[in-house]
Amino acid sequence: MHELLAQVRAAARGMWRFRWAGVAVAWLVAIAATVAIFRIPDRYEGSARIYVDTQSILKPLMSGLAIQPNVEQQVAMLSRTLLTRPTLEKLVRMADLDLGLTTKEQQDALIDDLLKTISISRARGDNIFNLAYKDEDQDKAKRVIQQLVSMFVESSLGASRSDSAQARQFLDEQIRGFEAKLAEAEARILDFRIRNLDVKTTEGGDAATQLATLRGQLQDARLQLREAENMRDSVKAQIRQERERPSAAPRGLLDGLGGAGALATPEIDARIQGHQNNLDQLLQRFTDQHPDVIAVRRLIADLEQQKEREVTERRAALEAAAKEGGPSAADATNPVIAELNRMLATAEVQVSALRGRVGELSSRFEQARIAMREAPAREAEFAAMNRDYATSKNNYETLLARRQKLEMSGELETAAGADFRLIEPPRVTPRPVSPNRLLLLPLALLAGVGAGLAVAFLGSQLRPVFLDGGDLRRRTGLPMLGVVSVVMADADRRRERMDRLRFVGASGSLFLAFGLGLAGLVYLNAL
Repeated sequence: MHELLAQVRAAARGMWRFRWAGVAVAWLVAIAATVAIFRIPDRYEGSARIYVDTQSILKPLMSGLAIQPNVEQQVAMLSRTLLTRPTLEKLVRMADLDLGLTTKEQQDALIDDLLKTISISRARGDNIFNLAYKDEDQDKAKRVIQQLVSMFVESSLGASRSDSAQARQFLDEQIRGFEAKLAEAEARILDFRIRNLDVKTTEGGDAATQLATLRGQLQDARLQLREAENMRDSVKAQIRQERERPSAAPRGLLDGLGGAGALATPEIDARIQGHQNNLDQLLQRFTDQHPDVIAVRRLIADLEQQKEREVTERRAALEAAAKEGGPSAADATNPVIAELNRMLATAEVQVSALRGRVGELSSRFEQARIAMREAPAREAEFAAMNRDYATSKNNYETLLARRQKLEMSGELETAAGADFRLIEPPRVTPRPVSPNRLLLLPLALLAGVGAGLAVAFLGSQLRPVFLDGGDLRRRTGLPMLGVVSVVMADADRRRERMDRLRFVGASGSLFLAFGLGLAGLVYLNAL
């Protein structure tokens, strides 16, 4: 802190050497600033106040039924768009401000000046708008503010109604577009469903569930088929063993049995009966058009034809066996072989039915596996179509509702418009409102004093001197052996005292002159 004070004292003592240069500069800057202030032309302000009533009893009554027109926002937008170049060009023509303008550059400069000088402000919390314009000519300021008030008041909300018509046209176009999109989306969904009718399962499960179910059914059917084939092979082996035994049946037994017993086909009858039972079970679960039902019925028809052929062949075989006494006669007369043949016929029926079931399940399993590979792409395609359809439908319904609201809003806007009231007519201040010379003159004085101090400080820095031994020791860093003091004579002291008095007088006269000037301005403004 001590060093800082020492530096300040050193700087002040250095500036004292250039005090007269600082005083001269202060006087010159202050006088120049004062002349510039008084040369600034006086400007008069024209002003007006407008109240906009935006309240209407129809707003709460139509709440939720129509789009409420934001009259306050429209008025605020009107106040902002009023200060645009096209509007100001119209204002220049209406207020005859373009008289004497010969070039486009002059007109552009005039419009730029209007943009800077015209102000439209709004009172906080109220719909009161203040319009103001400043100009050197009182009549010009009054004309401009009058025309500005006329443009503000007479500017109706027809632009908003034009916007409503444009919005209605836009909504109609969008609605027609979404109608076409909905029709196209519905056609795509219908075509997709027709193309994939055979993909959906009867149980309503997805492809993975259907594939797992069919795999289990196919494995069960294959296991039952192997069991039936093993049983059939076992019966055939027993028949072969029984035939290899010596036959004890008398040759004349065939004649005693008669032809009817030998011509019976119990195995085919058993197979037909088994298929018939299987057909009854299938008809309980499926319709007549089901592949299993059709296959079983076809097997029954084939077995009936086979029965007719076998009866014919057996009649011929019995006749030959009766003549030759071969093994066929033994088969017909042996009850064990007859029982085994019946069992074999039943096994054959079961094997045939199971083979048909395995073939059908294998076909379904392959189809389900192929469908499962295609399921992700098909589901993604269907989801995309549904998403597009839902989006188009939502937008279509929203646009329809908004168009209905827009129709009601147009009528509401016509009935509930803004009411402009001129609460303060255009007027021009009798005295200039700018420049504020009472504020500018002290600033001119401060500018002069600051300039003088700056010149003195700059001179002390350009031509520095050492005013005491301590300053010399700090600057050079060398030891100081001694200081030689100056002994001033009485004449020198008197001369220095007079110099200080003259400096105080020159500085004080500057402040005194500005004080008198401010007093004179206050007196003139009070008249």
